[in-house]
Amino acid sequence: MATLQKSIDKRNALIKATIELVNNNGFHATPMSKIAKMANVSPATIYLYFENKQDLVNKTYIDVKAQYTNYAFETYSSDMSVERGFEVIWKRIADFKLNASENAMFLAQCDNTPIIDEPILQEGIKHLQPLLDLWERGKKEGLIKNMSNYLLYAYAINPLSFLMMAQKRGAFQLDASQLEDAYQLAWSSIKNN
Repeated sequence: MATLQKSIDKRNALIKATIELVNNNGFHATPMSKIAKMANVSPATIYLYFENKQDLVNKTYIDVKAQYTNYAFETYSSDMSVERGFEVIWKRIADFKLNASENAMFLAQCDNTPIIDEPILQEGIKHLQPLLDLWERGKKEGLIKNMSNYLLYAYAINPLSFLMMAQKRGAFQLDASQLEDAYQLAWSSIKNN
């Protein structure tokens, strides 16, 4: 049992080091040797868990995406109204992006640069299924604009990444009132008038 936990701890340390180094240095400036050193394992140990650097980054992405979506949907129930469900999900996403910023920054970097393989990105999208299902229900009920889910995500969710980066730089600090304003803007961008 102790060996299994030690193995899990090493894998988690490698993932944590990958997130930190990719966030700070970018994908290409993050050699496996640096990841191993930060995780306090030998470089050869990485290959017990991952085939190569691409596999390490892909699997890190899926792990972080699962944490993100588990958090986002934790208090959501599919029997909520469309508007209430969206509010619950949006505010949980905002909380994750603004308070778990290392993981959120890693996801933003992966989603906006070509460092993740396309099949892995598609797998990551599946983690958003409850939100996509909510939007489909909203479209059928005439509450949400009948547009591509990519457009809905771009206008309702993606601005949170911009706010996260502005907050990280110290350029802007969201208070409760501004967060509510941001939510209202997100909702009005996707709801039918």
